[in-house]
Amino acid sequence: MIRPHPLGPTLETERLLLRPPAAEDFEAWAAFAADERVAQALGGVQSRPMAWRNMCTMIGAWAVNGFSMFSVIEKATGRWLGRLGPWRPEGWPCGEFACSLVADAWGKGYALEASSVVIDWMCDTLGWTEILHCIEHENFRAQSLARRLGAKRLPREGVLPEPFGTQVEIWGQTREEWRARRP
Repeated sequence: MIRPHPLGPTLETERLLLRPPAAEDFEAWAAFAADERVAQALGGVQSRPMAWRNMCTMIGAWAVNGFSMFSVIEKATGRWLGRLGPWRPEGWPCGEFACSLVADAWGKGYALEASSVVIDWMCDTLGWTEILHCIEHENFRAQSLARRLGAKRLPREGVLPEPFGTQVEIWGQTREEWRARRP
């Protein structure tokens, strides 16, 4: 089910709502950005002011690009669980599908559940022909999710622009490969 939102759609799964980020997400977003376990794969821990800027960047990308990462909301509780979706900032090695959830949501199937509906939206609505992921070499959790989504490591790498400056592996699949494995 897709419900309207001022910046973009709200997508729904059995357990989750996926919608553009909003101001009410900030407290959970700031805690997420301050968690060392989560921040390890996101360029490091962020202060509250930096978390605010990061959240506003995601919101602004919706206005500028017509897409960005969705806030992941647990239906049963209304709790903000993280962010995921298409991401294509200036200087990035490719447009990618990215996913980051709060640590206590790991291992519960939320990432796979949310990713599937968002990737369908990226292919069907945005017309993306590749689903790519920029993954740091030691980010085994992201590599595992990419594999579960049907992606494979591609024979190319990239470098994230400053402030990251990190070399990443490019994982991915074509839209046709994605659709062929979807039920």
